[in-house]
Amino acid sequence: MYRDISVDFDEQHAELQSLVHGFAKDVLRPISLELDQLSPSQVIASSSPLWNVFRGWYELGQHCSSLPEEFGGANLDPLSQCIVFEELGWGAADLAISLGVASFPFLFLSQLVQATGETSTRSDYIDNILNPFSNNKTGSVIGCWAITEPNHGSDELGVGTDSFTNKSAAGNCRATLKDDSWVISGQKSQWVSNGSIASHALLFCTIDPDDGMNGGGIAIVPLDLAGVSRGVPLDKIGQRALNQGEIFFDQVEIPYHYMLVDKTAYSIMLDATLATANSAMALVFTGLARAAFEEALEYSKSRIQGGKPIVDHQMISQKLFRMYTQIEQSRSLARLVFIYNAKIGIPVLPLSIAAKVTATKCAFEVSHEAIQIFGGLGLSKGTLVEKLFRDARASLIEDGVNEFLELVGARQLVNTYSL
Repeated sequence: MYRDISVDFDEQHAELQSLVHGFAKDVLRPISLELDQLSPSQVIASSSPLWNVFRGWYELGQHCSSLPEEFGGANLDPLSQCIVFEELGWGAADLAISLGVASFPFLFLSQLVQATGETSTRSDYIDNILNPFSNNKTGSVIGCWAITEPNHGSDELGVGTDSFTNKSAAGNCRATLKDDSWVISGQKSQWVSNGSIASHALLFCTIDPDDGMNGGGIAIVPLDLAGVSRGVPLDKIGQRALNQGEIFFDQVEIPYHYMLVDKTAYSIMLDATLATANSAMALVFTGLARAAFEEALEYSKSRIQGGKPIVDHQMISQKLFRMYTQIEQSRSLARLVFIYNAKIGIPVLPLSIAAKVTATKCAFEVSHEAIQIFGGLGLSKGTLVEKLFRDARASLIEDGVNEFLELVGARQLVNTYSL
């Protein structure tokens, strides 16, 4: 297993790394490879091994690890969280994302309560979902981040752009105030991770269409309410173990206090949410890159060409060292950003974007080189490196297309950076 070079890495971190690595090796990776061969509907069928992933993760107790202790979590330190995300990404990036998103609505809610100190609107139900897994080992409590829409993708993340405040670009999924409740109608697109299986959504919707996408609100929505329906799970070339699917809302009514953020704080919370997601993505795909490197290294020791293992050929050994260098650069930036943002309270979005773009490019390039080292075998369906390459390709698009994210980060730097 990878030797951690962090100066803060101690015995407890080593124990956590060993625990999560074992789960990633024995559960995530084999099940992810099995799910990769199934149809999207088969992936979420009641007989699917997908549910063993959730059960196993809940039994380990790591599903609430990043939640504060007052809400039933372990309150892991930032380096520990980095280790968890990286090891899960090493095992299977698609399932790592699914597990991370599963806790996302509840993490968001707990952080919001901590930041504001607001408790007057927390009903018994809200208190319960802050610790949603306490009495649940079956995987039936699963969150999703419902933001993307059929006509809105990365542009939903473009705070500060002209289109973000354009009335004609307002979102399709809208919440209207009715007495002491909100009524939601509209659609979230097929790219919602865990969309077909989630029990709760962290819903980013429009509450003031006159202000375009800027007139948004953030609600937590139980998805067993009347008026909620789902589409067909999405069929993809990569990350096939990660369920993604549409969610439809037809006059879905939620209590007033389930709208956690209104338009006055929407853009701030959107940036903070994106920063959190991007920094986690950086760690997950650093893990994927490491997996691709390790596969290529092991194969190069056993594959004979020209009368000797290919690792003894200079071109291959140079490729491997360059891959290793990229991964160390990616890991250093990803961890630095995650730990810094965790300690300052409000995360710095350009830093998270830089980490996400760097790590996903690293994952794509390293997995590409791994296939090159494997040669024809690397092109064969069913091999791990072939799957890693497809999974890495998807990372350049999800949680914001890299090119658009760079523009968002650049805009913030221009407006805030000073010498």
